[in-house]
Amino acid sequence: MTNPQDTPERQANRKDDHVALATHLYSPASASDFEQTRFVHHSLSSVDWDDISIATSFGGMDFSSPFFISAMTGGSQATYKINQDLAIVARETGLAIASGSLSIALKDASTTDSFTIMRKENPSGKIFANLGAHHSLENAKRAVDMIQADALQIHLNRPQEMIMPEGDRDFSSWQENIERIVSGLDVPVFVKEVGFGMSRETVKELASLGVSVVDVAGNGGTNFAAIENSRRSQISYDYLENWGQSTMVSLLEAMSINECDRPTIIASGGIKTPMDMVKSLAMGAQGVGVSGQFLHLIQSKGVEETIAQVKSWQEQLKTILSLLGVSTISDLRKTDMILSQNLQDWARARQIPWKYYANRSGS
Repeated sequence: MTNPQDTPERQANRKDDHVALATHLYSPASASDFEQTRFVHHSLSSVDWDDISIATSFGGMDFSSPFFISAMTGGSQATYKINQDLAIVARETGLAIASGSLSIALKDASTTDSFTIMRKENPSGKIFANLGAHHSLENAKRAVDMIQADALQIHLNRPQEMIMPEGDRDFSSWQENIERIVSGLDVPVFVKEVGFGMSRETVKELASLGVSVVDVAGNGGTNFAAIENSRRSQISYDYLENWGQSTMVSLLEAMSINECDRPTIIASGGIKTPMDMVKSLAMGAQGVGVSGQFLHLIQSKGVEETIAQVKSWQEQLKTILSLLGVSTISDLRKTDMILSQNLQDWARARQIPWKYYANRSGS
């Protein structure tokens, strides 16, 4: 149930608040779990540079790059320009791109152009629509049709809603809505967190609802708890700003599920560099979503420099695969990794085997 006080006008203002606060809180540093997890270097490799591919696939779709522009914004004049610029970057680099939540456009038709601009600028690219789990199948179909989306992301954001002054308080329909949307929609459906990570229990439950692609979206990137807390005039929730699991912890959780019971996993949340991407993929992700880094680049560098940066990242990914002696994204799961102390401690507490990550190349 949507809060009746959350009018389209308040939603539009909130979208602009989110962008301003995300920009203010941006940090270029990778999360500690990324920094402290290391690859084992092996000196000999028979992999030729020309044989290396960074292509991947998930949700029944093929992608030339393993990373994509994850959901960010839309719903106001300012965010129209951001989505336009991001769509141009996606078009010129071959990246998939996700819209921000289309909820506001379902309520207020005057905001739809801030989302449809993405398809206008990127007519042949892969675009994912985005909605919250409180929406019905009918709304999901409307959102997909609005931007001619190739897939739908359903986002889970209970901590954000609880801290948000005008946020929802009723989450009882989420599971039923997800199940209906998955079975009733004609395009692939992904379910994602918004920066609080996932447990293996959550991933298992989503799989039981028919979800085949899950984005664990851990903390360490855009912090919606901090953003919503900054918007509050009463009752501070600053102690919730570190709520949830990191992306690497969430990947550890998800990959502890038996392969036959595990959906395809995507990683996002705090991913800043090609090395962060590769570590996520080596942990088991099939794709990687990046949002805050793109927002920062678009706003500080502009479209052309962002395009150049993406092409540089694509080149750097090939370099890292070459150093690791693998020629494909799937082969990254055969590399040897020494997990951070935090990941080791978490794994022991949750009874997750972790030492095998360090000895995969010889198995």
